[in-house]
Amino acid sequence: MSGDESRPVPRGRWARAGQFGRLAGGVAGGMLAEGARRLAAGERPSGRDLLLTPANLTRLADRLAHLRGAAMKLGQMISLDTGDFLPPELSDILARLRSNAFHMPPQQLSKVLETEWGKDWRRRFRRFQAHPIAAASIGQVHRAETHDGRSLAIKVQYPGVAESIDADVDNVAALLRVSGLLPAGLDIAPLLGEAKAQLAREADYVREGQQLQRYGQLLADAPEFVVPTLDETFTTSRVLAMSFVESRPIEALDDMAQDIRDLAMTRIVALVLRELFEFGVMQTDPNYANYRLLEDGRIALLDFGAAQDVPGPIRDGYRTLLGAALAGDAETVKRGAVAAGFIGQAVADRHGEALDRMVQVVLAELHKSGPFDFGDRAFLTIMREEGMAIAADKASWHLPPADLLFVQRKISGTALLGARFKAKVDVRGLIAAALAT
Repeated sequence: MSGDESRPVPRGRWARAGQFGRLAGGVAGGMLAEGARRLAAGERPSGRDLLLTPANLTRLADRLAHLRGAAMKLGQMISLDTGDFLPPELSDILARLRSNAFHMPPQQLSKVLETEWGKDWRRRFRRFQAHPIAAASIGQVHRAETHDGRSLAIKVQYPGVAESIDADVDNVAALLRVSGLLPAGLDIAPLLGEAKAQLAREADYVREGQQLQRYGQLLADAPEFVVPTLDETFTTSRVLAMSFVESRPIEALDDMAQDIRDLAMTRIVALVLRELFEFGVMQTDPNYANYRLLEDGRIALLDFGAAQDVPGPIRDGYRTLLGAALAGDAETVKRGAVAAGFIGQAVADRHGEALDRMVQVVLAELHKSGPFDFGDRAFLTIMREEGMAIAADKASWHLPPADLLFVQRKISGTALLGARFKAKVDVRGLIAAALAT
């Protein structure tokens, strides 16, 4: 699958349902073929082994990319949030959804823009680049220049995305149920409801434009960040226009010196803490593509569709947890984790010793001398082993509040970005400063 390929986005309800039907049929056929092959080889494979084959996982990733919208967005969320805990083959293939998407062919793009801007829309530009400079889950981005010389980035939403959110979320959840990746007894209805609500917010580009302006104001005192300027002339509920920022992917830091990588991640971590404790609003999508690097080292911030207010109880919960962690107070950390909803009381009651060990691992990492080394993830092996034992106990299953999950998604994604760059950051100092505000 390549981001340079175009493919029409299935628009109607039945067309999109048909895509899921073809996916299910292809997966079933793949399971039969793989089962026959393994039985012939004298093996006795489980249903899960037959389902999670590379071929079936490729079908899943490709179909989600074709559908775009909520389907692909959920695939991205799975790969970002649980990359350290999913089966490696599933994690690898879903990770492709972070940066790859088919884009609309020119005829479909033109039809969308005629609907939003009128049939003579091309006359409003000196130049409109037909091939997108980026293609993602909700829309694709084009570069354009107006007659008065403004250079714009214009995000065009895929047709049918907003109307298909509820059905797409339900269909993806059904696929995950069948795959066995979701515990059968876990009630995910509240989370699915919140996922639908957030995706509906992301599909409203007028709202995203307002969030873009909001962040521009919030970060007016932070010259290390660049927030594009909204262009209201060309913005509609399905088209978002903003100033074009000349920049490179944040992954360009891969090849830069340690001190440059450390500075960039220090700024990003500090921003997350400001969002949580100072702004009370957080852009909860940590996709790497939402960060861009300018030549002078500044960081451009993109895509504010997932920006949402952080409820007071969530902020208070993090304040308690982080304050206790800085103080090395393991008991308060455990109580705070239950009170905030990170874990259920059943975990503390049934797996107290394992929970104690996990808390001690986290505290030991936080209190190591020198800056926190995001590249050293050895402690996650211990966390994973302890966590798997708890997860195997169905009586301990617990789903945190949706608001908490979205905030934690941003925090976890930020940690993954730091790990990619092997950055070393004074996390203790940044937390202490944030808690003092």
